[in-house]
Amino acid sequence: MTKKIAVFASGNGTNFIALHQAIIDRSMPVTIALLVCDHAAAPVVEKAQALGVPVLTVNFRDYANKAAAEAAILPALQAANVDAILLAGYMRIIGPTLLTAYPHKIINIHPALLPKFPGRHGIEDAFAAGVTTTGVTIHFIDAGIDTGQIIGQRTVPVKTDDTVETLAARIHSVEHQFYPDVLQTLIQEGAI
Repeated sequence: MTKKIAVFASGNGTNFIALHQAIIDRSMPVTIALLVCDHAAAPVVEKAQALGVPVLTVNFRDYANKAAAEAAILPALQAANVDAILLAGYMRIIGPTLLTAYPHKIINIHPALLPKFPGRHGIEDAFAAGVTTTGVTIHFIDAGIDTGQIIGQRTVPVKTDDTVETLAARIHSVEHQFYPDVLQTLIQEGAI
């Protein structure tokens, strides 16, 4: 049975593209049924449209609060029969509306080894701390900021000649392989 996922993204969409391509290349029994984006001009929107993936853009400033914005997203997820949500560079904290509707079915990728360096600047924070190893964490979302149950982690060494940019490029390269790996495993285990 083919599962349907929604991808939430806010930016360039490199993880969205990696997931989309891996689903095709690996013949995974999953379809990206919807892209949800909070910025209409984000490059990921055009990429999704070019691939024929339906797009919902939601400007949170058009709503009284996060709950109202998420309440506007929920019917689109339900109409698309979405089984799970994968966050891929989505720069908003998921609130109770979606957490309640998709318990233990919202997954995030974070560019650091949680619980260290949570939040928006995981790569920069790890680099500034002078660690010799950082990495990528994939975890379930809960009400906290990057505090949900960890599904898996991959390490990335920090080289002595690294800059934030070179480290970020290596981390993103790992993300593009690791996220599809985890998606495939979750499908095989029936977690999605």
